[in-house]
Amino acid sequence: MTVTSVYAQINISFKWDTLANVPDDIGFAGSFAGIWNNTLIVAGGANFPDGGAPWTGSKKVWHDQIFALDSPDGEWKVVGNLPTALGYGISITCDEGLILVGGSTHEKHIAEVRLLQYDGKNVTFKHLPELPKPVANSTGVILNNVIYVLGGTLDPASKETENNFWSLDLNKSATAWKKLDSWPGPSRMLAVAGAQDGAIYLFSGTHLKNGDREYLKDAYKYTVGRGWERIADLPHAIVAAPSPAFAVGNDNLVVFGGDDGSQIGINLKKEKHPGFSKTVLSYNTKYNNWTEVGVQPSDAAVTAPLVVWDNKAIIPGGEIRPSVRTTKVVVAEAIKTSE
Repeated sequence: MTVTSVYAQINISFKWDTLANVPDDIGFAGSFAGIWNNTLIVAGGANFPDGGAPWTGSKKVWHDQIFALDSPDGEWKVVGNLPTALGYGISITCDEGLILVGGSTHEKHIAEVRLLQYDGKNVTFKHLPELPKPVANSTGVILNNVIYVLGGTLDPASKETENNFWSLDLNKSATAWKKLDSWPGPSRMLAVAGAQDGAIYLFSGTHLKNGDREYLKDAYKYTVGRGWERIADLPHAIVAAPSPAFAVGNDNLVVFGGDDGSQIGINLKKEKHPGFSKTVLSYNTKYNNWTEVGVQPSDAAVTAPLVVWDNKAIIPGGEIRPSVRTTKVVVAEAIKTSE
């Protein structure tokens, strides 16, 4: 299926496809995912194995399995296990492998950072410097081999979000994370990060105050040496959308779906929940504007990582309605035509 939209001075069309389903009966939200040796790796995450939900008395379970897909037309295989069942951290693909940043276990948030490598047979781990604090539900991105971590929560029972902004320079074999000045806006979790043209971006998320959620539409740009600036607000919130944003060309960052907050306050059972937003938005870094550039043809997942494989956006698994996971692995190929 191809959806084409025209805006500003650019045309983008999306060709949608799927890969083999993640090999699980339920699927996972909050997994880690990345590319190493041209292999797609998905690890960890959490689900409700009985298909229930918290309001039906079901218990969320964290997982430690590591799956690998050697080619887009291949089949998944189980290749190992994480040191502990883990999810809701940040996935960073770098030249050395897949970096797992923070996240949560069934009982706490963690500060550990690990490099995962897979040689086609075995999975190995290497410890990297720990985060200054344990965080989960953060967002993050890599730019010029520097990892940036933004926001999140410190504890499963947290009623406040964080405004932390930390970096780790992989070029310098850094022994500790650097604490940077935060963006000039509310603290948040479940935001979307992006990187393009020498800058990083922070989009949306939700702010927690005394446990109450505020869905955010603000956005910010950070340039090394210049700091933060506020940029154009989003048309609507994109909380927990797959992150990081998908860079198309030199001046577009694409965000798939997310929770737009339209169901807040509506008491819907998961069987009647309409699902999360299917809208595809693009931020043009040149013109500083947002435009709808497509609609996902099937259920849109949140709390899922986004991975770029062969220049295509890959969204493995995630949550498609409250407490409902999916095993689908969605592929979005962006076709950029004229400027």
